[in-house]
Amino acid sequence: MKRKLLGAVVLALATLVFNPVWAEEAPAVDRTSTGGAQTLEDILARQKQLEIDESFRSENLGNPANAAPISGRLGTLGGRSDSDIYRAIRFNKIDPSTQARGPAADVLIQDGGIPWYELREGPVITYGGSAILAIIALLAVFYFVRGRIKIKGGPAGTTVERFKAIERFGHWLLAGSFVALALTGLITLMGRSFLIPVMGPEAFATLAAGSKWLHNNIAWAFMLGLVMTFFMWVAHNIPNKLDWQWLKVGGGIFTNAHPSARKFNAGQKIVFWTVMLLGFSVSLSGLSLLFPFEIPMFAKTFGVVNSVLGTDLPTVLTPHEEMQYANIWHSIVAFVLMVAIIAHIYIGSIGMEGAFDAMGNGKVDLEWARQHHDLWVAEVKAKQGEGGSS
Repeated sequence: MKRKLLGAVVLALATLVFNPVWAEEAPAVDRTSTGGAQTLEDILARQKQLEIDESFRSENLGNPANAAPISGRLGTLGGRSDSDIYRAIRFNKIDPSTQARGPAADVLIQDGGIPWYELREGPVITYGGSAILAIIALLAVFYFVRGRIKIKGGPAGTTVERFKAIERFGHWLLAGSFVALALTGLITLMGRSFLIPVMGPEAFATLAAGSKWLHNNIAWAFMLGLVMTFFMWVAHNIPNKLDWQWLKVGGGIFTNAHPSARKFNAGQKIVFWTVMLLGFSVSLSGLSLLFPFEIPMFAKTFGVVNSVLGTDLPTVLTPHEEMQYANIWHSIVAFVLMVAIIAHIYIGSIGMEGAFDAMGNGKVDLEWARQHHDLWVAEVKAKQGEGGSS
């Protein structure tokens, strides 16, 4: 199940058009000697983590209609044996009556907890953490090789307004909340492996509880900032022909040439749509986790993916499986966002002279603006000229 879980999440994230085999299948087993029940070969194959066709168990649930009549002798097993009933519970094939109330109260057994935990503590932390360390290392190497991108010829000494106060508020609301969410999320995800050995379980319990509370509540600020920045900037981030020219020369990062751009260049548009799309996705999975069992998403999503790509992802999920998929998806998307935002922070701070002023006080040096957003400067000057002439 662990491999299927990882495969399903990665497939839905990347929408890769292929149909992989997630696990080696166990050879066919002759069960005639056991009357169809599992054999020693089944048990050994399961211990080797081979993929086993469990239909011989999940579909062998007995039949109450085969019970002896009420006037007759009950017999040794009745209509269903204890094993039949246990298998029905094990594979969630019964409709039980329970005094418990609330979501998922009728799921008596679910076996996804350990595979989810192993995936979360293993590949998710390993690859996600490695991606963060890798982007930091690459940016450090780039800085020492390329150096800071300077304003060619030096600053002009005059400024032009780049972002209004409401735009800067939306940006910092989104950015500040994301940094807080990233830190508290990493504490929650990695604390068991990395912090408990250092600070002990008691101190970590306090830190984890505080991180959880902050994470759950700051999420609303992130979603508000996401909506604000989308509506303020979406009109300026529609791709056009200029973006291809910008991308062909790498934005002039490796040369002294600065390709033409309007208010946002192609690199900034990539960051914008990455934040918008992944931010929307991580918000949806976050809402699913904030309101457990109330917002199932993955069964229907897998159905759409299966119809489009011809895959065989599970479309019948227990409430617990929905939550496990949401948690893994939330973590993976968050790691991708962290990698993108770290690169964005670099170029907007130490990576480029004059860039931080755009979100610092809203005004940038005129020469910086001409070199990186010349067409936007021309538009601003034209509007100022029209206002002065009127």
